Amino acid sequence: MSNTASSKSTYTPAPGARFTVGDQVVVKAAYPPGHRRTPQYIRRKQGVIERICGAFPNPEELAYGFDGKPYRVLYRVRFYQTHVWESYTGSANDIIEMEIYEHWLEPAGVKT
Repeated sequence: MSNTASSKSTYTPAPGARFTVGDQVVVKAAYPPGHRRTPQYIRRKQGVIERICGAFPNPEELAYGFDGKPYRVLYRVRFYQTHVWESYTGSANDIIEMEIYEHWLEPAGVKT
């Protein structure tokens, strides 16, 4: 598909993004009550930023009827399956990717 004025994109610019593609990150080990978009099984796991998806209203706030502001930067993060699942028996090169908002991420090596 060509990039023309008639093409639509869901990308929302994310100026001031904390991380860049290739950064090593760890998902925070927070367990706040209520609706959370970050699965528990991925918390405390280390991954790498695969892409910056843009800035969007915070779905954790939208779930309670708030406006979702300020917008949060959303990243696609890549994890090796062997790092996510303790008893994973597939290839060491198998990955899982998921989209995680910035407020759930810390630079690798930082205690969460």
